[in-house]
Amino acid sequence: MTETQTARDAAVDEARGSGFAAELERDQAHREKAKSVQPLRRLLPYILRYPALLAAFSVFLFLASGLTLLLPAAFRLVVDCGFAGATQSDACASLGESSGLGIYFLAGMGVAVLLGLASAFRFYFISRLGERVVADLRQDVFSHLLSLDARFYAGTRTGEVLSRLTTDTTLIQTVVGSSISVALRTVATTTGALILMVVVSWQLALLVLALGPLMLGPIMLFGRRIQRLSRVSQDNLADASARAGETLQAIQTVQAFTREREESHRFGKAVEMTFASAMRRINVRSFMTALIFSVILTGLIAVLWFGAVQVQAGAITPGAMTQFVMYAFVAVSGVGMLTETYTEMMRAAGATERLMELLVARTSLPIASPAEELAEPVEGAIAFDAVSFAYPGREADPALREVSFDARPGETVAIVGPSGAGKTTLFQLLLRLHDPLAGRICLDGHDIKQLDPHALRERLAIVQQNAPLFSGSVADNIRFGRPDASDADVQAAARAANADAFIQALPEGYDTSLGERAASLSGGQRQRIAIARAILRDAPVLLLDEATSALDSESEQLIQAAVETLSEGRTTLVIAHRLATVRSADRIIVLENGQVVDTGRHDDLLQRGGLYARYVELQFGQTDG
Repeated sequence: MTETQTARDAAVDEARGSGFAAELERDQAHREKAKSVQPLRRLLPYILRYPALLAAFSVFLFLASGLTLLLPAAFRLVVDCGFAGATQSDACASLGESSGLGIYFLAGMGVAVLLGLASAFRFYFISRLGERVVADLRQDVFSHLLSLDARFYAGTRTGEVLSRLTTDTTLIQTVVGSSISVALRTVATTTGALILMVVVSWQLALLVLALGPLMLGPIMLFGRRIQRLSRVSQDNLADASARAGETLQAIQTVQAFTREREESHRFGKAVEMTFASAMRRINVRSFMTALIFSVILTGLIAVLWFGAVQVQAGAITPGAMTQFVMYAFVAVSGVGMLTETYTEMMRAAGATERLMELLVARTSLPIASPAEELAEPVEGAIAFDAVSFAYPGREADPALREVSFDARPGETVAIVGPSGAGKTTLFQLLLRLHDPLAGRICLDGHDIKQLDPHALRERLAIVQQNAPLFSGSVADNIRFGRPDASDADVQAAARAANADAFIQALPEGYDTSLGERAASLSGGQRQRIAIARAILRDAPVLLLDEATSALDSESEQLIQAAVETLSEGRTTLVIAHRLATVRSADRIIVLENGQVVDTGRHDDLLQRGGLYARYVELQFGQTDG
């Protein structure tokens, strides 16, 4: 890889890194705080997709809850009937004196085994449901993200989106696969335990119920604060992830400028902010837990004291007291579990809200319904008619001003001009990544706004400057242009792009894994794979965005021949800075400050002088043919 290419890659990395930083600031103002568990209702459609799993879970939930409430009754029999001195009670007499000591313990063990099995099945079905819901939610969110236009991504941090897809969905999985199950089971067992406590001893039950307001007060007092701190903690975690992604995306620039220590310190500050927000949440929860448990345990000891007096007075049996204590434990611990579950559900509510913000986002590009159909075969006639455009937030500085030109089928049109003239913007508009503010763009006489965007882009193939490659094999990256292509087609495209020789020299040939961003390849090699990808797509319109700018002279000669072959029979728009590309074009469009200032062939434009002649002299050091 040449020094020039290394510097260019570093510049690209730096641009990407600064983009992440800009996104960080823009997204900060758009975060909303969850105010209740209401956002969790948005998960119902996902849960109701699987009625069989939901029904199976419900059956074992009620079975486990019933057995949980039956267990204290079994222990009452063990205490009253299984130990000497209590065998004269009416309950024991009804079971028969000849049953023996073992029958009471076997009954208790049987209930315990059934409870264990029911709990295991309950856990299995709800966990499977939770995993399934989260998998569907992640898929829906990601698919929806792919449908959003460039305006959305101009105002959203990539790191923030990835955090929502990972961390936030993990919180939702915890709630759907665990917390909701715990909450429903706890509500059922707590309600049942309270009713049975009244049946066993209404006096003791009233004492326990008196503890209710003392427990619910702290829950209501601290619950909202915990929920808010949880959302802040999640946002800070997203910030830390975004900062890490920002640095790693620009790793070459970071290392070239020896900024490792500073970037590590910056990430460390983000991590510490995450830790500090998490500790604030933990402190509040710890204080709430201490308060609640102190009240609960103090109150229970007082209830046990009163119960012991009742047993001594013969008002209730030891077994009944044991049964009541177990019900009281179920009820009180249930309230504690509900407290824990409530905080988890509030965290998940914030996570759900953040995910739903993505799902409700809509593309700013209207889709025609019904869309017009392109006649087959597509000829590739392109026309820009008085097109004006400004990027979001830069309306005062239009990128294009009433641009008009056309490209006839099979014609090669070069677009030249200084940086910032609007050349790449033309391609973005033709791909309908944005819509013009005025004017229209036509393909074969159809306004592209009236075409289905997917159908439009299928007729276009693009080779970008520093074209991105994806993790996977060489063949996978070439086949990206046409997923159903055979291996023979892939190799033919690589040969047409003069890429076959170096691909065959790789350790595993076309099956060689490129890794992230294909960093092991030179710029010229990456560009030839990108051109092979465009060749394989075989689209009637070809867009070349400075496709040879990253190449050395030898690679340029190889690519130039491939581009000329690729352009045959196709309408080609090429943004060019190389003289060979410009000279071979059928027509040249000269842009300056977003306007077309001249049009013609190379020799004609040189003879007229003006901007093009000065441009050629500055870029190539010559003005002759």
